[in-house]
Amino acid sequence: MSSSDSEHLHFLICLIPASIMSLLTHGLACLFGMGSWVAINGMWVELPLIVNHIPERWYLPSYLTILIQMANVGPLFITLMHRFRPGALDERPVIYCIVGLGIIATFLLAFFWRHTVTIVSSLHSVPLLVLSFLLSVVDCTSSVTFLPFMMRLRPQYLTTYFAGEGLSGLVPALVALIQGVGVVHCQNATLTGVANKTADNFTGDSSAELKAIYQPAKFSAEVFFMFLSAMMVVSLVAFILLNHHPAVARERKNDLYYSGDLAQEKREQGLSLHAQTPEQKPMISPLEAVRREPRSSFGTGMYSNLEVVFIFLVLAWVNALTNAVLPSVQSYSCLPYGNQAYHLAATMAAVANPVACFIAMFMPIRSLIFMGFLTMFGTGFGAYIMAMAALSPCPLLVYSASGTVVIVLAWILFVLSLSYVKVVIGVILRDEGHSALVWCGAVVQLGSMVGAVSMFPLVSVYGLFKSGDACNTKCPM
Repeated sequence: MSSSDSEHLHFLICLIPASIMSLLTHGLACLFGMGSWVAINGMWVELPLIVNHIPERWYLPSYLTILIQMANVGPLFITLMHRFRPGALDERPVIYCIVGLGIIATFLLAFFWRHTVTIVSSLHSVPLLVLSFLLSVVDCTSSVTFLPFMMRLRPQYLTTYFAGEGLSGLVPALVALIQGVGVVHCQNATLTGVANKTADNFTGDSSAELKAIYQPAKFSAEVFFMFLSAMMVVSLVAFILLNHHPAVARERKNDLYYSGDLAQEKREQGLSLHAQTPEQKPMISPLEAVRREPRSSFGTGMYSNLEVVFIFLVLAWVNALTNAVLPSVQSYSCLPYGNQAYHLAATMAAVANPVACFIAMFMPIRSLIFMGFLTMFGTGFGAYIMAMAALSPCPLLVYSASGTVVIVLAWILFVLSLSYVKVVIGVILRDEGHSALVWCGAVVQLGSMVGAVSMFPLVSVYGLFKSGDACNTKCPM
C-alpha cells in the first residue's frame, strides 16, 4: 500500500463517527474475551455426552479439575516474569501462542477424544486428558495475559471484556442445549412392555426395574469440538484486529498508563472529574487517600495495604467457589431433580455471568462493604447448593417442582452475585495499573487451585457425594 493510499485510508476512518468506532472496539473486546475460557467451559457442558463413551465415566469432572490446576504452571511462569523481570515480557506474543494452541487442541479433540490407551491393565482416555490439559494451560494463562493486554485500551472496554468472558460459558451451554446433551429416558429393563418414562417425571412409584437410556444427540461431540475450535479462531481474529485495526488505535491508552506510571493520567482525570464515567472514578477520593497509611504499592496507591489484602482475599474466595468448588458438585446438586433441572441450571447460570457483567458496566458499585455483603450473599446460595449435593441422591424437595425451581434459582443467584464481585474487583484493579491486573489473574488461578485441590479428595477419593440412578433411585416422600 502506498503512502497516499494509507493517508486516504486514515482520512476515511476519521470520517467515521467515534461512536461507531467505539462500538467496533466493544465488539472486538467481547469476542476476544470469549476466547479466554470457551474451551474448558465447552468441555464441562459436553460432559454428559462424552462420559458414557470413556472409561473414566463421571470421575472425569474431578480429573478435569485437577488438570486445570496443574495447568497453572503457565500463569506461574508469567507472574514470575512480571515479578523479577518487569517490562521484559510482552503479552501479545504469548497470547498468539496460547490461542493458536487452543485452536489446534480443540481441533484434535474432535478426532481423538474417544481413543483410549492401556495403562497397567486398565483403559484410560489419555488423548482426551492430554488435550484437556493443553486447553487448561491456554485458558489459565489467559487470566494473566488477556487482562493485562486490556490495559492498552480505555477503561470502559474492560467490562466488555468481562462480558465476553461470561459469554465463553453461555455460548457453549446454549449450543449443548440445542445439541440435546444428556437427555435420558427410562425404559423397562425386561422389555416386556412399552413402559417409557422421562427421567424428569419419574417419581419412584413403580416397582419395576428401569434402565436409563441416553437419547442420541442432534449432532456429535466431534461437531461440538469443531465449533469450539472455530470460537478460538474468532477470538484470535478479534485479537489481531485489536492490535492492528487503525480504528482501534484511537481507543488505546498511552504507554505511560500501560507501564504503570499513572501520575499523568490521574492529573488529566482530575481536570475533567465531572466528565468521568463511573468506571473511572476511584472509590476513595485523593484527599481521603492522603490520610490513609500505609498505602499499597499498586499504581495510584488509592487503597491501604489492608484493603488490598481484603480485595485479593475476596477475589480468591469467589473464584475458588465459582471455578472449582461448586462446578465439581453441580451434577450431584441438580441431577436428582431431573435432567431438565440440570440443563436449566447450567444454562441459566451461564446466562447470569454476562448479565452480571452488563450490570457492572452501568452500575459499578465499588464500596468494599457492599462487595463483602454481596460475597456473603452469593456464598449463602453456594452453601445451599453444596448441602443439596451432599444430600444427593435424595436432597430436599426432590420430587417437588418447587425443589427444581429453588435449585435453579440458587445457581442463578450464586453465579450472578459472585460474577458481579469479580467484575468490580477487575475494574478496581484496572485503575491500579498493569501490575495489579497481573496479580489479579494470578490470584484468580490461585483461588481456583485451592478450591480444586480441596474438592478432589472429597469427590474422587472419599466418595462423599453420591450420584444415584436416574431411573431407579427411590427417596422417601
